[in-house]
Parts: sequence; C-alpha cells; structure tokens
Amino acid sequence: MAENLFPNDLFSLPGFTRPAPHGGFPAHELFPDVAYEIVHDELILDGVARMNLATFCTTWIDDKARRLMAESIDKNIVDKDEYPQTAELEKRCVRMLADLWHAPDPASTLGTSTTGSSEAAILGGLAAKFRWRARGGTGMPNLVSGPVQVCWEKFARYFDVELRQIPLRGDRYTMHPDDLPEYCDDNTIAVVPTFGQTFTGLFEDVAAISAALDRLHAAGGPDIPIHVDAASGGFLGPFTAPDLVWDFRLPRVKSINTSGHKTGLAPLGVGWAIWREAADLPRELIFDVDYLGGNMPTFNLNFSRPGGQVITQYYNFIRLGRAGYARVQSATYFVARHFAKGLGAIGPFELIHAGEPERGIAAVTWRLTEGPDYNLYDLSDRLRARGWLIAAYPLPAGRQDETIMRAVFRHGFTLDMAELLLADIGRSLRHLSANPWRTPLTRAQAGGFTHDAAPEVP
Repeated sequence: MAENLFPNDLFSLPGFTRPAPHGGFPAHELFPDVAYEIVHDELILDGVARMNLATFCTTWIDDKARRLMAESIDKNIVDKDEYPQTAELEKRCVRMLADLWHAPDPASTLGTSTTGSSEAAILGGLAAKFRWRARGGTGMPNLVSGPVQVCWEKFARYFDVELRQIPLRGDRYTMHPDDLPEYCDDNTIAVVPTFGQTFTGLFEDVAAISAALDRLHAAGGPDIPIHVDAASGGFLGPFTAPDLVWDFRLPRVKSINTSGHKTGLAPLGVGWAIWREAADLPRELIFDVDYLGGNMPTFNLNFSRPGGQVITQYYNFIRLGRAGYARVQSATYFVARHFAKGLGAIGPFELIHAGEPERGIAAVTWRLTEGPDYNLYDLSDRLRARGWLIAAYPLPAGRQDETIMRAVFRHGFTLDMAELLLADIGRSLRHLSANPWRTPLTRAQAGGFTHDAAPEVP
C-alpha cells in the first residue's frame, strides 16, 4: 500500500516542516487549515485585549454584534448604490448623534462615519480651515488646544496649520480658559477642547472655554469657533453627566468628533464627525462620484471602507437606547470608582482622576508620591508579567517631569477583574519594595506616548 502522504494529523501536514514565511512573497501554497493554524498560533503571543487597560477601544462585543459583523464582511460602505440600506443606517446614526448632542435641527445636520475618531477629527479641522479661508483668512492658519491626541499634530503637519498647544502650568492638567487670549488671533481657525483627555481622562471645560471666546469677541477680538474632540467622552457625557454642557447647546461649537469603537461600544474601525448645521461643513469638502453605479457625495479621507462597524453601531443604538447606554456606562464608571478607592488604599499613590462621571471618562489616573525606590515604569513592567497592560508615561509640555499611570475601564471589565488587578498591583508593590531597582527611562518613555498604548518597556 502506498504511503499516506497526507495523514489526518494536522501538525504533520506539509507546511509545518519550516518556519512561516517572514520576508519575500511565498512561492508555494499551503493547505487552508495549515495556514490558519500558523497565523492563529502566532497571535497567541499577543496580549489579551480584555486585560489591556491602556487602550480606549472596545474589547468586548455581544454575539449578535459578531454575527452582524460576519454577515457584513463584504459590504463597502462607500458604495451606496449597491448597498443602499447600509447607507441608510449610516444616515440614521448621524441623525441620532445630532439629536444626542443637541444639534438645532438633527434632521438636516450633516455628518459622516469614518474609520475612527482621528479621521473624524481631521475632517473637523479641515472644515474649520475652509470656513476660515472663506471668511477671508490669509497667512498661516493656527489651531489652539491643550494637550491633544497625536491626530491633531498630524492634521497640523499634513495640512499646513500651526498647532498652538497651551502648556500645562501650576497644578493644571487641562487647557484653562484664561490662557486663550494669549494664543488666539485672527488666524485661529478653531479652539479644540478635549472632552476626555488622552493623558488624564479629564474633561476640558468646554462651556468655560466657549464663554472665554465670547468675551474675547465682545472685546473686539476674533470670532473663533470650537471643535470638540469627544473621541472618548461623546458617548459618556450624554448618559452619565447629562447636565454637563459641552456640545451643540453651545452655539460656538460647530463640530464634534467621536469614536464609535471606544465608548460607543462598536467594534474597531468606526468614528463619527458631526457638524452643528449644514452650513458649517463647507461644500468644497464634498466630492460627488458616479463610478460605482450612482451619484453619491463623499467627504472622507478614506474611500472604500467596511460597512459592518456602522451597521453594528446602529444595532447598539437601537438595542440600548438612552436608557441602556446610561445603564451600561454607569456600570463601567462604578467599576472605575471601585478600583480608584482600592488603589488609594494599597499604594503610595496620589489620584488625579478617580473615575467621576462629571470630571472625565471612566478611567483612573494616578502619580507616585515621594519615597519608593521604584517608579511607575517598574510597576507597569511587573503588571505586564501577569498580562495586565497599563500605560505609564510623562505628562505633556509644562509638566514633562511628572510621570503618571492610567487605567481605562471599558464595557466588559467587571468588578471581579478589578479586584484581581488590585491584588496583582499589591503583589507587584510588595515585590518592588523587597527588590528595589529602578528602570532607566528610555528616550521613547521620556518623550511621551501616542494614542492607546504605553511606551515600550525594555
């Protein structure tokens, strides 16, 4: 009998006799099961997303959302002629967000889905630049902000805008309204407060910033609009701090961006940009294309995009509604506050943000008090050994000599998981106290961090 060249055991099939291709394009085929197993096994080396408290992004979705994502894997949302109902669901989401954020006329508000809040923020910045130019603006435009996420630095560099970041001073962790007159002028296209700051999780005071710009204009200064970067807070404030005024209730707020795949509870890959009124989105930013079967407007930086994330966002909107989102988000804040209370009791820490809904997102940030023979990078490294990914990094300009740590709590992170994390922090602190050593700061650590991740620890 001829030797069976293809035995039933998966791991004895051809393809496992050599490492997976690493460089040049492979010359030969693999059995699908072999290719899958190679990729699957390599991904075991990734961190566990549910234990990643450095990320702001969704790490848990329900089975119905997973089904919708699988069923929509071949839908291109830009092809509105071929997939008209997907386009309709996107329009519904825009109107729902406009209503949630108190737009004057949600039915006529313009907005769009994006691949994330970064693209949405850049669209808001471009609209502000085009409006400024239409008003007769000349010279080098500028954008004024406090400490911001790196997407604003990208926007400024890629689109020739000066980014004027107001440095932190004193005991401040956010942009202060009193600083605005010094940084704003006739070439300021917008002021960008962050509703859920990346570094600390704190809300910047949009209402106070708007009032300061009102005073500046009344005194003869420029009339400057606001774009709110609500990447993390846009799906929290309306449900857990509804009396906090930060959105289109302020006439100076012309546009808002948010991330559906953060506190919006959608899978990775969706953000939203919404304008107060149709006139606030310059017509020059909208392109009409007719080569996909019908004439359709588009004003995204990307063209072809998957539709499943928008479909799943709509599913969440109708499944949860206002009451459901309030319940889910309140539960996340409850876990964050429980963790903050436990953290203050076990370590030499000073809390910066303890997960209060009226002050910021469902996150806890803290600094190390004087005394220990270890730093927060050491603690981050010890926790990584147990699988926990928690960011430690320096504060931005003005307070760069201070290192803080931040844990972001998301839907699906339970009270029991918070207890396990607190226990591991306690064990890590005892280990560091008994074995004092200090991790030298790398250049990357000393220079800050970007979006969701902590700087790498060597």
